Amino acid sequence: MTANAPTNPYAEWFEQLRAEYGDQLSAMPLPDGLPEYLHQLVQTGDEEAIKFMLRLAWQLGAQVGYAAGSRQGEQVSVMRPDHLKA
Repeated sequence: MTANAPTNPYAEWFEQLRAEYGDQLSAMPLPDGLPEYLHQLVQTGDEEAIKFMLRLAWQLGAQVGYAAGSRQGEQVSVMRPDHLKA
Protein backbone atom coordinates (compact mmCIF):
# COMPACT_ATOMS: atom_id res chain seq x y z
CA MET A 1 0.00 0.00 0.00
CA THR A 2 1.37 3.42 -0.84
CA ALA A 3 1.60 6.23 1.68
CA ASN A 4 -1.20 8.19 -0.06
CA ALA A 5 -3.53 5.24 -0.57
CA PRO A 6 -6.85 5.54 1.27
CA THR A 7 -7.34 3.06 4.07
CA ASN A 8 -10.45 1.24 5.14
CA PRO A 9 -10.82 1.47 8.95
CA TYR A 10 -12.93 -1.70 9.07
CA ALA A 11 -10.33 -3.65 7.10
CA GLU A 12 -7.64 -2.46 9.51
CA TRP A 13 -9.84 -3.33 12.50
CA PHE A 14 -10.66 -6.80 11.19
CA GLU A 15 -6.99 -7.47 10.45
CA GLN A 16 -6.14 -6.46 14.01
CA LEU A 17 -8.83 -8.79 15.36
CA ARG A 18 -7.62 -11.59 13.09
CA ALA A 19 -4.06 -11.12 14.37
CA GLU A 20 -5.23 -11.21 17.99
CA TYR A 21 -7.93 -13.91 17.84
CA GLY A 22 -7.39 -15.69 14.53
CA ASP A 23 -5.91 -18.87 15.99
CA GLN A 24 -8.70 -19.23 18.55
CA LEU A 25 -11.47 -18.58 16.06
CA SER A 26 -10.03 -20.75 13.29
CA ALA A 27 -10.16 -23.69 15.70
CA MET A 28 -13.89 -23.11 16.21
CA PRO A 29 -15.90 -25.36 13.91
CA LEU A 30 -18.58 -23.89 11.67
CA PRO A 31 -21.92 -25.67 11.19
CA ASP A 32 -21.89 -28.49 8.64
CA GLY A 33 -22.39 -27.17 5.14
CA LEU A 34 -21.76 -23.50 5.96
CA PRO A 35 -18.22 -23.27 4.53
CA GLU A 36 -19.40 -24.89 1.30
CA TYR A 37 -22.41 -22.55 1.11
CA LEU A 38 -20.22 -19.49 1.66
CA HIS A 39 -17.82 -20.72 -1.03
CA GLN A 40 -20.79 -21.09 -3.40
CA LEU A 41 -21.94 -17.52 -2.61
CA VAL A 42 -18.45 -16.19 -3.29
CA GLN A 43 -18.14 -18.15 -6.53
CA THR A 44 -21.51 -16.91 -7.80
CA GLY A 45 -20.84 -13.37 -6.62
CA ASP A 46 -23.94 -13.20 -4.42
CA GLU A 47 -22.79 -10.16 -2.50
CA GLU A 48 -26.26 -9.45 -1.08
CA ALA A 49 -26.46 -12.88 0.56
CA ILE A 50 -22.97 -12.43 2.03
CA LYS A 51 -23.91 -8.97 3.35
CA PHE A 52 -27.03 -10.49 4.90
CA MET A 53 -24.91 -13.12 6.66
CA LEU A 54 -22.58 -10.40 7.98
CA ARG A 55 -25.49 -8.26 9.18
CA LEU A 56 -27.05 -11.23 10.92
CA ALA A 57 -23.77 -12.21 12.60
CA TRP A 58 -23.16 -8.59 13.65
CA GLN A 59 -26.67 -8.31 15.11
CA LEU A 60 -26.46 -11.61 16.97
CA GLY A 61 -23.02 -10.72 18.33
CA ALA A 62 -24.27 -7.35 19.52
CA GLN A 63 -27.23 -8.98 21.27
CA VAL A 64 -25.03 -11.57 22.98
CA GLY A 65 -22.58 -8.88 24.07
CA TYR A 66 -25.35 -6.69 25.40
CA ALA A 67 -26.93 -9.60 27.31
CA ALA A 68 -23.58 -10.61 28.80
CA GLY A 69 -22.86 -7.06 29.90
CA SER A 70 -26.35 -6.63 31.34
CA ARG A 71 -25.97 -9.76 33.46
CA GLN A 72 -22.73 -8.41 34.86
CA GLY A 73 -24.33 -5.04 35.58
CA GLU A 74 -21.79 -3.24 33.44
CA GLN A 75 -22.27 -0.78 30.66
CA VAL A 76 -21.72 -2.50 27.34
CA SER A 77 -19.50 -0.97 24.68
CA VAL A 78 -19.44 -2.14 21.09
CA MET A 79 -16.02 -2.92 19.60
CA ARG A 80 -15.62 -0.77 16.54
CA PRO A 81 -12.94 1.48 15.17
CA ASP A 82 -12.89 4.84 16.94
CA HIS A 83 -12.90 6.89 13.79
CA LEU A 84 -16.03 5.41 12.14
CA LYS A 85 -19.47 6.88 12.28
CA ALA A 86 -22.53 4.70 12.91
